[in-house]
Amino acid sequence: MTIDISGLPPERIVFEISPLAELGVALHALAEPGHHPGLHGWATATSAALKPDLADRLCEADFLWRTTFSDVFMPFAALPRPQAGHPATLAGELDLLDQLDDDRFVSAALEFTCANTYSSGGPSALSDPLRRERALELAANRGPGQLDFTKRLLKDPVAVRAWVRRLFEDCEEAFFADTWRRVAPQLAADARHKTELLRHKGLAEALHAVSPALTVDEERTRISADKMTEGRTTAVDPSIETGVTLVPSHYGWPHLMVLHAPGWRPVIHYPVGSPALPGPASVELLTLRMEALAHPMRMRLCRMLARSPYTTSELADTYSITAPEVSRHLSVLKKAGLISTRRRGRYVLHQLDVSSVARLGSDFLETVLR
Repeated sequence: MTIDISGLPPERIVFEISPLAELGVALHALAEPGHHPGLHGWATATSAALKPDLADRLCEADFLWRTTFSDVFMPFAALPRPQAGHPATLAGELDLLDQLDDDRFVSAALEFTCANTYSSGGPSALSDPLRRERALELAANRGPGQLDFTKRLLKDPVAVRAWVRRLFEDCEEAFFADTWRRVAPQLAADARHKTELLRHKGLAEALHAVSPALTVDEERTRISADKMTEGRTTAVDPSIETGVTLVPSHYGWPHLMVLHAPGWRPVIHYPVGSPALPGPASVELLTLRMEALAHPMRMRLCRMLARSPYTTSELADTYSITAPEVSRHLSVLKKAGLISTRRRGRYVLHQLDVSSVARLGSDFLETVLR
């Protein structure tokens, strides 16, 4: 994953905190606690305290954060940057979210689960009939709940956007206000520390402090993120405001996320600290699992399946291989106890067992999930 920074002034690389971005990863941790060893206690207590109505609404919209991190949680990256930076309050960032036009909001909401055009951009499913048809087809693969939500979003985006804002406001009242008060000082301190590193030690030193997976080339023209996915963006597009924003996260580990959508300023969302993971499984099971993961294509499949259940045909389309090839790889992973399979209507969905992967060690888990 690369970000072009050729000629970018140093002052356009900034560290800032974001309550809306932190709400997004907190919701992800509630929906996928297996991705976040060390947060099980918080996730269990928070989920148990949710009122039934709020819990139901979170399930209704969880495709915004369960599979991966939707860009709707970083609206500041799609808007002109205010002189004082984006507001560090949830209400202020929700106001920024309201400023996104409907096409951009819909594209961001459907970008991963109901579209395969994140890196290429183009018209949204709201205005392009072919993309609308494809979005509904992919939503149907995810189940009736997501299909219903997607239909509502495409039919009346204004009403759904108001519904989403109210949902986030209710999350703040229910649990996130207390959560943010607790973690914001730590995140602000980290942002200040990284800013000082950038100012006094340079970009390479600051990026290494953020994550060993981040590097900059000697000419200072490109930031690279070592992730099991490919993508590129630019921080110097003349059609949009230039810059790169780095946002610290308390609940994000092990995810290192890079917003690289066309027409948005790049954002690197990075975790602060990491929990201890349990020890490995038995030698026999460990050997079986490591052999299953020795093939690079199975590693790539694991990355996809860690984020959401997928059908064989969806995986084949994503990696441009045949469905029988995918089935053979899935069979090996299933024999090693690394994936689970379930049927939803006429679809057979496969998903990575993240808790089993976690037992292989933090290096592998972090590489797959970042």
